[in-house]
Amino acid sequence: MLDPLLFGEIDPPQRLLMGPGPVNAHPRVLRAMSADLLGQFDPEMTAYMNQVMALYRPVFGTQNRWTMLVDGTARAGIEAALVSLIQPGETALVVNFGRFGLLLQEILTRIGARFETVDAPWGEVVPMEAIRDAALRVRPALICSVHGDTSTTMAQPLDGLGAIAREVGALTYIDATATIGGMDIAADRWGVDVVTGGLQKCLGGPSGIAPITISDAAAEKIFARRHDEKGIRAADAVDGHGPRIGSNYFDLAMVMDYWSEKRLNHHTEATSMLYGARECARVALGEGLEARYRRHRAAGAAMGAGLRAMGLTLFGDNAHRMTNVTGVYIPEGVDGEAIRRAMREHFEIEIGTAFGPLAGRIWRLGAMGYNAMKHKVLLTLGALEACLNAQGHHVPLGAAVPAALSAWEDEH
Repeated sequence: MLDPLLFGEIDPPQRLLMGPGPVNAHPRVLRAMSADLLGQFDPEMTAYMNQVMALYRPVFGTQNRWTMLVDGTARAGIEAALVSLIQPGETALVVNFGRFGLLLQEILTRIGARFETVDAPWGEVVPMEAIRDAALRVRPALICSVHGDTSTTMAQPLDGLGAIAREVGALTYIDATATIGGMDIAADRWGVDVVTGGLQKCLGGPSGIAPITISDAAAEKIFARRHDEKGIRAADAVDGHGPRIGSNYFDLAMVMDYWSEKRLNHHTEATSMLYGARECARVALGEGLEARYRRHRAAGAAMGAGLRAMGLTLFGDNAHRMTNVTGVYIPEGVDGEAIRRAMREHFEIEIGTAFGPLAGRIWRLGAMGYNAMKHKVLLTLGALEACLNAQGHHVPLGAAVPAALSAWEDEH
């Protein structure tokens, strides 16, 4: 008899994850993650680490030497960047247009940094002129922004941000968790210093490790705060002149030395996650980044066209919509959670709810990574159409799929 405390093998339903993330992982990524473990300083393992650095440079659109991984979910990358870039008492300027701009403020508060914001209502983005005006007024040490905020489905334009930062002598940080691998990430062209991402959205992997790229200027500031912990410091180690970074785990000075030829024994690498991240980048680069971005644009256009054909209203500024997540208003009189439950129970499809001022007002439908495929978009639209009609909100039967097909073909 099976011990009830053993619960049984994990056997999750084969659900199609068409919300704002996470999404279904690419099978190649899952296979890579099942490979045997290696010691963290085994030559084969350090070779994989070097390959990861090379693979993620084009994904980030950079030549930065310091392009690597931070162990932990995408938020680990965000926190590592902020705690290492800005000191208590320094001032940051936050480009704030959704939930994840609020997250940046939360982390800065915990660091003990000061910050000011330049804001847009949820569903809009912040004009670059407004960012420049705020930067000239505030003179921050750091300007930080989210690229694509899944809470609002908006993508903040970033061309020109680096020039503004240089004008006021600031560094820049960008959270590209929701867009890396699905929209153009151009760290060098934008002129930004640090960009972080995650695997669980457009890169088609599981959450658990955070790609990061760091400019030489940012590295200089980070290494000025280097204070190696006593148990691993070399006899000839030289500390920086700046204050110690306020986190051991997220101390990028030590993490960077771990990824360098020094191989500082800062932590034990999350080997299986590194394998997964490596395969995510191989899949993306093998497809071709431009082709991949075009596929995400086609999926987003098809999703939007299908929703409109049902008579539903999309949320937010269409000119700045993320290609991989679409917000749509829940029709008046419709129980949004009942529809989400019906989608899950009848079709094994998950779509997303919303946060803050949008809670209960919109659904968020994603089509990204391994799920940015024509047939998966069509299945999702057909299921939503059926569930709405079943609940008594009648939409034109059969209209969504042809509209989506036409939009997909127009993008190709």
